[in-house]
Amino acid sequence: MKRASFVTWIRAYRPHLFAALLAIAVLVASFGNYTPGSDYQTLYTNRHGQLVQALDEVYATIQHADLSASGGREQVLAQVNAARIALKRTDFWTRYLEPLAYRSINGPLPVEWETEVFEKFEKPYRREGAGLTLAALHLDEDLPQRDTLLRLIDRARKAAQVYGADSITTHLSSFHHFYLCNRLFLLNLAAIYTTGFECPDPTQVVPEVATALQSAMEITTAFNRSFPATPAPPAYLQLLHDAGVFVAHQPRHRDSFDHYTFIRNYINPLYRINQELIRQYGVVSRSLVDYSLSKKAVSIFDKQLYMGQNPKGIYSRVQDSATLAAIADVGQKLFFDPILSGNNQRSCASCHAPGSCFADTFTSALHFNRSQRLPRNSPSLANAPYNHLLMLDGKHFTLQHQGKDVIANPEEMNCTSADALAKVLSCPDYRKPLERLLVHTPQEPEVSMEHIVSAVTWYYSRFSNGAAPFDDAMNGNGNLNADAIQGFNLFMGKAQCATCHFVPQFNGVKPPCVGSEFEVIGVPADTAYTRLSADVGRYGINPAPETRNAFRTGSLRNIARTAPYMHNGVFATLQQVVDFYDAGGGVGHGLQVPNQTLSADSLHLTATEKRQLIAFMHALNEQIPPASVPSQLPASRLKALNTRKPGGEY
Repeated sequence: MKRASFVTWIRAYRPHLFAALLAIAVLVASFGNYTPGSDYQTLYTNRHGQLVQALDEVYATIQHADLSASGGREQVLAQVNAARIALKRTDFWTRYLEPLAYRSINGPLPVEWETEVFEKFEKPYRREGAGLTLAALHLDEDLPQRDTLLRLIDRARKAAQVYGADSITTHLSSFHHFYLCNRLFLLNLAAIYTTGFECPDPTQVVPEVATALQSAMEITTAFNRSFPATPAPPAYLQLLHDAGVFVAHQPRHRDSFDHYTFIRNYINPLYRINQELIRQYGVVSRSLVDYSLSKKAVSIFDKQLYMGQNPKGIYSRVQDSATLAAIADVGQKLFFDPILSGNNQRSCASCHAPGSCFADTFTSALHFNRSQRLPRNSPSLANAPYNHLLMLDGKHFTLQHQGKDVIANPEEMNCTSADALAKVLSCPDYRKPLERLLVHTPQEPEVSMEHIVSAVTWYYSRFSNGAAPFDDAMNGNGNLNADAIQGFNLFMGKAQCATCHFVPQFNGVKPPCVGSEFEVIGVPADTAYTRLSADVGRYGINPAPETRNAFRTGSLRNIARTAPYMHNGVFATLQQVVDFYDAGGGVGHGLQVPNQTLSADSLHLTATEKRQLIAFMHALNEQIPPASVPSQLPASRLKALNTRKPGGEY
């Protein structure tokens, strides 16, 4: 650092003398004779040892406590909370270095089914939860069982040992992992740490966040001493310190925490700096944890943050903007062309209305036979690429597979691939551009259905790049009104929405953005709550007791434009949706849903709070360019096809 810039920096941070002196100390230390990684590795070893000891103490306390007495249960809970603090002092590393082991230390659910991106390569499997959160929840039951508690904590103890293995600690000898750990840590601070997603006591959430930030400051300082060639700069340390000060001055209870200011003023700027350092230092990842995350994103609220799908499909190699525009042009015509249906009267736009963010504006669209309705409401195609699994039951892994399935489905478009391909190629204005594009798909040298559906997915995916007023505010390009800000804080806190709809897409994809979560909320068949919806959801794809009536958590972006709501379109307004959740979902309304994952307790939201929640959801309306419907469709050599209408007839 040049002397002039160093002096400028000191003057700029004079109001924050403590943080400035700390950063100077880090810089001075970085020029000392340190063995690379030594201080840093020592800190890791100490923190890991403290976690192991804390879990051992929980186990020992459970063995001797009188669980029939409130005092005995409180003694165990105090040890559980102490172990949680020890865990938060290691979270910076543990969440990233071995996520499966972490779930055994602090898993939020008794049973989880693997529904991550890796399901593209292997079937989902059942995984029993364990650890501190489940132990705390079990202690809250009327008659907690010693054996159950011991089993939960013993699994956590065994999982904690993993972090001492050579296969884990070897990462500490290189600087690369630090910035990748930090990236996930910051994403978790924005998406889950302040929401109570894995902390059952709302009064413990903020203290745990404070502990995690303090620990991150100590870890970063030790890292800078041990890796002076690739340090986190003073500006980063200052901002991290300021984030800790902010949290220290917040109320202790999660529901009173200012999530909006915390993320906007501290966590998102920290993320931006960390991303710059990842690129500057040439950080390399060899972990599947980083499968979806992008180094290019400059913000948590950048649409490049992660990608769940390849919207280009077979055209994935194409980078040239002119060629991509040509593909989109073909895709646009095909999207509105009923030529892909068996009767040449239905198009993609029949169920995905462009004026409503490509969502179904009816409870559900008409069946192919016109005499019935489809069982599910068609969700918005805007932001579909940010899901790893598609359809409300997670049936499909790719946008292209989903498109081909809809075309072939006898209830939807009822057209075989062979017929659809033949009809499309009978139109010179389709055949010629598709043949010209073959040069970009050497793996498939003849026009196929892959080319057709890939053109369609590339077309509609281009409507997934818009920013909402909320994004602009989080990126420092504006602000929200007071109701929307309070609505976001309610969303993250008291209303508990963010424990299923995660920042930044507000869908079921949480950091590290490699999975799509499914929830059982007890959606009724009607607004009178006479019965549960008969749709078994995820159970039809992966039959298990926990998956019956489970549905993929959809994005809330553009939600104010995509009524009706739920998989069956049962609710016509956002007010009805908020009332449903406020009362505790299906169980809260008297339905029998034994595996409901949503709490059946009332949220006790006031009328004002409900209005503020809805105001926030309106702030998620994105700037999406209008979709233009072709004035005419490509002519076919087959005269019978030339009466087709753009958009279809029903």
